[in-house]
Amino acid sequence: QVQLVESGGGLVQAGGSLRLSCAASGLTFSRSAMGWFRQAPGEEREVVAAISQSGGSTHYADSVKGRFTISRDNAENTVYVQMNSLKPEDTAVYYCAARYIRYYSSVAYTGDNDYAYWGQGTQVTVSS
Repeated sequence: QVQLVESGGGLVQAGGSLRLSCAASGLTFSRSAMGWFRQAPGEEREVVAAISQSGGSTHYADSVKGRFTISRDNAENTVYVQMNSLKPEDTAVYYCAARYIRYYSSVAYTGDNDYAYWGQGTQVTVSS
């Protein structure tokens, strides 16, 4: 079974930082492009950041560029997102997702619908 488990969420003040982790099991992690998504109450889910199989390419939403950094450790089957300079509008449930690819690809992101596996989410709350 494929399992993605997020951790690291919590309550922080505006301007603070958090690092979210996603531990993956039950899949060939090195063949999975990974992504972080978020969903605020009453809002649609949106992509935050994505990373290619090897970590060589990344994709970021315009709203988080320069503040968030996605990374992965294929030896640990874990993907991270470092979130700095947090704003109240970053408040959301953050989800980890996996896009399995049969062959190796350098593309970080091809669209939300391409992610087959999702974690349970972790709450991030940023106070003003």
